[in-house]
Amino acid sequence: MNFNSLFWIFLILVSLQPVIRQKMLEAARLRLIASMERKRKSRVIALIHRQETLSLLGFPLMRYIDIHDSEEILRAIKLTDDNVPIDLILHTPGGLVLATEQIANALKKHSAKVTVFVPHYAMSGGTMIALAADEIIMDDNAVLGPVDPQLGQQPAASILKVLERKSIDKVDDSTIILADISEKAIRQVKAMVTDLLKDKIGDEQAEKIAQEIATGTWTHDYPITAEKASELGLKVSTDMPETVYKLMALFPQTAQRRPSVIYIPTPRIGDTPSRDHNGARDNS
Repeated sequence: MNFNSLFWIFLILVSLQPVIRQKMLEAARLRLIASMERKRKSRVIALIHRQETLSLLGFPLMRYIDIHDSEEILRAIKLTDDNVPIDLILHTPGGLVLATEQIANALKKHSAKVTVFVPHYAMSGGTMIALAADEIIMDDNAVLGPVDPQLGQQPAASILKVLERKSIDKVDDSTIILADISEKAIRQVKAMVTDLLKDKIGDEQAEKIAQEIATGTWTHDYPITAEKASELGLKVSTDMPETVYKLMALFPQTAQRRPSVIYIPTPRIGDTPSRDHNGARDNS
């Protein structure tokens, strides 16, 4: 075997290695999901958006909730009997309002119990989907976020503030148009939140929560912790199954950049302080 043959074999192996690794990850994810379904007697759906290495050149792709996600989740719900509970594992920065509302409405219509698990964060549209659940289970440090509409990079509520603080003759036409769209967007999202919650907590409490999280009370990245969500009136638990954490570990971030967080990935149990070679206690 000459050098050229070895070179081409090496090149083929290198090109196949990312594909093989991805297939092994996918198989491990499906095994873990099947295990969770057997244990909880439910349909388990994962909506997890991470940066993953999806090509030979290793370019990362940022993910968010889109129409493809809503199509897949709606299909999974259609394949689930009305008496089978749905467990949705949610990790997302948000995404398209249309796709988000489709998913939320489909979950709300499901007859059996719907549980949403939030191991780290479910912001914006992710929070909207979580509101459709009968129960939200969050990690102690996980967060939800406000669902106030964003027009491009600008919060709809902030655009409306321009008309409140400037006379109409000093506002350009494009801002007036944006303000009109902003008003409609806030009204629509507020109505959606109220509709998702009213059957579970009543009209008055649902409208109160909608006013709080859909109208620009906070910045769009404001962290709503489990404690804050409970204060708002949402049904939240922090009893997160270990399987959810294991599944998240199978969705790694891209490895093409130097990691900024490093630790030994094993449980750390307290023990007696170690001593250095001179016999002194090491309490570091």
